[in-house]
Amino acid sequence: MKTSAEIRTAFLDYFVAKGHTLVESSPLVPGNDPTLLFTNAGMVQFKDVFIGKEKRSYVRAVSSQRCVRAGGKHNDL
Repeated sequence: MKTSAEIRTAFLDYFVAKGHTLVESSPLVPGNDPTLLFTNAGMVQFKDVFIGKEKRSYVRAVSSQRCVRAGGKHNDL
């Protein structure tokens, strides 16, 4: 049975081989987004790209993002 680290590496390697840029995981506490207490999804680090405030040097990205998922309505703690 593969370890979680091996599965993560295989996932990242697959997309890098297909031309995606490997992007490091961003911090669990986002420093530039006052609307979030914690990073709760892999898309958080790309929010400014999605809303048109920022451009990146790549168009395809792959990452394995650390995140906090809390139960309850709207991820309330």
